[in-house]
Amino acid sequence: MQKPELLAPAGDLEAGYAALYYGADAVYLGLKAFSARASATNFSPEELNEFTAYAHYLKRKVYVTINTLIQEKELTDLLATLDVCSACQVDGIILQDLGVARIIKKSYPELSLHASTQMAVHNKEGALALQKAGFSRIVLARELTLSEIKEIAQIPGLETEAFIHGALCYCYSGLCLFSSMEQGRSANRGKCAYPCRSLFKRGDTSAHFFSMKDMALQEEILKLPVTSLKIEGRKKKALYVAAVTDYYRRILDKGKADPKRAENIRQIFSRPWTKFRLHGKNTEVVDNDFVGHRGLEIGKAENIYHNTLVFTPNHPVARFDGIQIDVPGSEKPFGFSVQEMRAKNKNVFEVKAGEKVEIKLPPKAPFIEAGQTVYLASSSEVKGSYKFISPKPHEYKNRITVPVEVILKTKEIVARSGKTEARIVGDFQPAQNPEKMNDAVKSAFLKFKDTEFLPTISIKNDPPVFVPMSTLNQLRRDLYEKIEIAPKHGTLPKTDTRPLPKDIQWILKTDDLEKIKDLDTSDFNEIIIVLQEDLDLKDLKKLPKEKVRLALPTWCLNPYHLKEKANEAFKAGYTRFEIGNVWGLEALPKGAEITADASFYMMNTEAVQTAKEWGITRITLPVEDTLENLKTISKKAALPTVLTVYQDVPLFQSVNCLTRHCAVCQKKECRMRLTKNGQIYHVWTKDCQTTVFNDKPFYIGKERADTSVDFYRIDFINRPYTPKEVADIVQKVQNCENIPSINGNLKKEI
Repeated sequence: MQKPELLAPAGDLEAGYAALYYGADAVYLGLKAFSARASATNFSPEELNEFTAYAHYLKRKVYVTINTLIQEKELTDLLATLDVCSACQVDGIILQDLGVARIIKKSYPELSLHASTQMAVHNKEGALALQKAGFSRIVLARELTLSEIKEIAQIPGLETEAFIHGALCYCYSGLCLFSSMEQGRSANRGKCAYPCRSLFKRGDTSAHFFSMKDMALQEEILKLPVTSLKIEGRKKKALYVAAVTDYYRRILDKGKADPKRAENIRQIFSRPWTKFRLHGKNTEVVDNDFVGHRGLEIGKAENIYHNTLVFTPNHPVARFDGIQIDVPGSEKPFGFSVQEMRAKNKNVFEVKAGEKVEIKLPPKAPFIEAGQTVYLASSSEVKGSYKFISPKPHEYKNRITVPVEVILKTKEIVARSGKTEARIVGDFQPAQNPEKMNDAVKSAFLKFKDTEFLPTISIKNDPPVFVPMSTLNQLRRDLYEKIEIAPKHGTLPKTDTRPLPKDIQWILKTDDLEKIKDLDTSDFNEIIIVLQEDLDLKDLKKLPKEKVRLALPTWCLNPYHLKEKANEAFKAGYTRFEIGNVWGLEALPKGAEITADASFYMMNTEAVQTAKEWGITRITLPVEDTLENLKTISKKAALPTVLTVYQDVPLFQSVNCLTRHCAVCQKKECRMRLTKNGQIYHVWTKDCQTTVFNDKPFYIGKERADTSVDFYRIDFINRPYTPKEVADIVQKVQNCENIPSINGNLKKEI
């Protein structure tokens, strides 16, 4: 088996060069726009040009992340970004938005399509669906186990990429709406505010219930049968990138981890480490007590006196190193730089492992008890251990290959490139050494350092004549000054339109038929029922078959039983389905009529056109979109559109369970209540999957009239509504009455 690619992050040019120096086979990075790490420095077009040229010189690869959702008004700017990627000859585009994929396929076929982890590809069906759509590589969801990764990696002709180290999200990537709905800072738009790191209360207990540890697979990477091993960290500095890349490069090459280098990483930046779900269920994935960088654990506080910390480190400590100490009641460890230290009653610059030390605490240090953990959070020695060499500025650049033909005659010499021509008239004598003359021509015309192109030289010199090098140089300059290479400017592919609706109809969605048992469903054009393994199809007979649509859940790690249930329903005459993720395209029976839910993100007309070309018959607009963009898409979309006007929006959708009692829960349903800064949140866990939603529903009242949608939709999912509550809410929503609610980004920019 071929050794997998080691893929490192680069938030800036320096980090990129560090990654290459320490053994990355490929680097992924973002430009100033459309990057899911918008707060990273990211690359300018000029920097991307230099970096890709240098990487290709080293025979390494560069992938650019355009992994955010694109609004309609941004499509022109997207073209400019893709123009840059094409000109810089990047090796692949990591993307989330299906509209971006369509534009690349139509206008930039030279760019490979890589499905971002933001697309939440979490099963074989999702991977197969995207492979059929032209994607060459799938970045797998971090939640997968080793056996699940192996299953997807066996798909012939499809490259797979798996994360091996770095920060984890509590929610499936691409499905998190918490930051967006609360603050207008969308994770799908590169602006996540990380609410998962916040402090929440459950009763009298305060904890960071959703703050994940860092993934660190270490030697386990040798078991992964994937194409590419990916390190997270585009917001990290070059030092971190260098240390982590070096660590995993050595594991790949030597077959084992270096404990010393692992310690170095912990000192640079590290939360507690976890293997996450690589070997199955794992309840130890959240750091409830503290957030942020912890460091390398080096001992316990033994005594504190006269503002002095006394302990015996298990690792060398030097003056100016950074120390952190766990302090109960604080969200973050207390940290400071060592300024004074004593050992054996003497002032010292450093102490060895096992040597008791007294370190002076800062004047405003908090109360520290004996027994508290002490961490080495930064080390001067480590900072100096990862030096690297970068090329000189502007030394490398990408060039466009152009053919150059040089014709030597007795009365003139001519150089041509396409329709561009230069010539010099003269009397040229026969060449005594034709081969040497031809070498001189090549030498002259391969002086292209200051040009934007790379010439391929062909020579006609028969009968052979001799031309002085100075004349050849002049001919080259004359030709190269005339050659104009127009940069590529992609265009937006054509998209269809639909007739705008005359009458808006209503759709109802529920995860429990009991909730709507007292509801008069005659006002609804369609009833969408969430398809679950325990759904009894006989219960559907209470509804007109022509009104029923069955919805696959957005995520399903093991879809075998749901696929069976879908086939059973199809044979029973229930042929209409809804999907919220690409896996549904491959899971449903042939002949099924398929519509798309809001998590099948449609923020631009190119994405809608893609859905139409895939056979989807209707789309649901994203609940996190702005009213301005909703109005645009609902008017221009190629497919009928649905606007969700009432829903308990899933802020988090996760495989992580807050109960932490996997051995005894038996996948039972569990609900709990959390608060943060006076705001109430509800947590619902069922079948080892967790959904978090706001106490108040998402609701669009009078503003919905400004859109040109075909359907309004009311959802009764996630929350345990009573039949009476459902009937009352439906009446209020249809009458456009006021409801205590949130409206997300409706009147914001995201």
